[in-house]
Amino acid sequence: MEGNSNKSRSDEYAAKKGLEGTGIDLPVNRHGNLKSASSDQNLNDILLHIKSSKTPAVINYGSSWCRVCSQILPAFCKLSNNFPKLSFIYADIDECPETTQHIRYTPTFHFYHDGERVDEMFGAGEERLHDRLWLHS
Repeated sequence: MEGNSNKSRSDEYAAKKGLEGTGIDLPVNRHGNLKSASSDQNLNDILLHIKSSKTPAVINYGSSWCRVCSQILPAFCKLSNNFPKLSFIYADIDECPETTQHIRYTPTFHFYHDGERVDEMFGAGEERLHDRLWLHS
């Protein structure tokens, strides 16, 4: 019986996607401006919203197996609290394989302004990311 409860717990963990699926203890988002895309359809909807609303946004393309992605993700979530007018989106390339085919490095950050992608940053570095966010906010 006990084996079954362990199995269901691991199944439950495996079913989590997006930010919850990373298994990382992440800072709480206080402004509701942090989302995660958990499927290709979900990411397409988010991209359409960015383009139509013209809200400044940053998308963090990462993956659960990428060590550097895991290192920058808590900072990305923390920074979402410092830039409440920016939309922050995390997209796991393994959960959104069709819409992330163009991503060659993880993490990759895409910055949007007035519905258009205006900048791209490869790799991590909290200070570098902060400076880019400041520039695009």
